[in-house]
Amino acid sequence: MSRDYTFTLEVRYYETDAQGVVHHANYFKYFELARVNHLRSLGHEYADLERDGVILVVNKIACSYRAPARFGDVLTIDIHTARSRGARIDHEYQVFREGILIAEGSSTLACIDRDGQVQRLPDYLVIEE
Repeated sequence: MSRDYTFTLEVRYYETDAQGVVHHANYFKYFELARVNHLRSLGHEYADLERDGVILVVNKIACSYRAPARFGDVLTIDIHTARSRGARIDHEYQVFREGILIAEGSSTLACIDRDGQVQRLPDYLVIEE
């Protein structure tokens, strides 16, 4: 599995609040979009993982905000897989607007089966240290 991936998106109007700023909760959606597209870039669809009984759930997530994003801004989300072994994947995120860092985040995903029991990651999601 590749450690790094970059994803770009344009802020949509419905993602903003009454002040015209991206609502803070949307950054977690952006992080998920980056993860799903990173996986796709590696030749795997998230739906296929779930079909095969590999379910990745968010165990922990955080975001620090530095500057606002607004409707129409083009954001670049850099995702870095800091750790991927055992039953967890740790990601780090940086969100840029025109080269300016506007947010940073992190998440830990746990791998579970359909019964909610922790299971090891499939080999193709493991990064050897």
